[in-house]
Amino acid sequence: AVGYYEQSQFAVTVEEAGLALQAVPDFAEAYGMRALAFMEMGRSRQAEADFRQALNLAPGNPDLANNYGWFLCNDGRAAEAIPYFEAAIAQPTYRSPGKALANAGACSLKLQDAEAAERYFSRAFRYEPASLATNVNLTKIYFERREFERARFHIGLAAKNDVLNVDALWLAIKIERKLGNQSAENELAAQLRRRYPSSSEYAAYQRGAFDE
Repeated sequence: AVGYYEQSQFAVTVEEAGLALQAVPDFAEAYGMRALAFMEMGRSRQAEADFRQALNLAPGNPDLANNYGWFLCNDGRAAEAIPYFEAAIAQPTYRSPGKALANAGACSLKLQDAEAAERYFSRAFRYEPASLATNVNLTKIYFERREFERARFHIGLAAKNDVLNVDALWLAIKIERKLGNQSAENELAAQLRRRYPSSSEYAAYQRGAFDE
């Protein structure tokens, strides 16, 4: 089931997890795996039922708590999600606390709580300093606060470890413009033109619309 899930074959994941549950009816991880597949398939009611059953069977499992929190966050229930991320983070045996912290940060942004988002992302950064998503989100937070040097630091880390998408590249250009670094701005603009010539961001750059 895990292998098929990683290949985005979600219907097969559901079948394989079901076979596992036929063999071991109280297999919490199988319920959790099937829940993730149902979530990807847009079958929210079945996903929630499986997540709840998984957590009933293994209430202290941090991976299940994190995954259910992410489900809730993407199901329009961000406020309900945060305690599940906190429960995952609190488990000393959890091997991926940075993931739950980053998820809590993303969920806090959906709640328009930038201060909480910064706290979560800053903690996530300590665990996974190369994370693209964490660095881009911290960049956005600091840019909105007009803390442009801090924003530049994090977008620089993001660019060092991964290829920036058009949104992040446009943000990097705006940061360099705010800091008055014309050469860096020109270099980033050349990347934008080369990689995303038909984008609305490049059109905005050509218009000089940096504050739209």
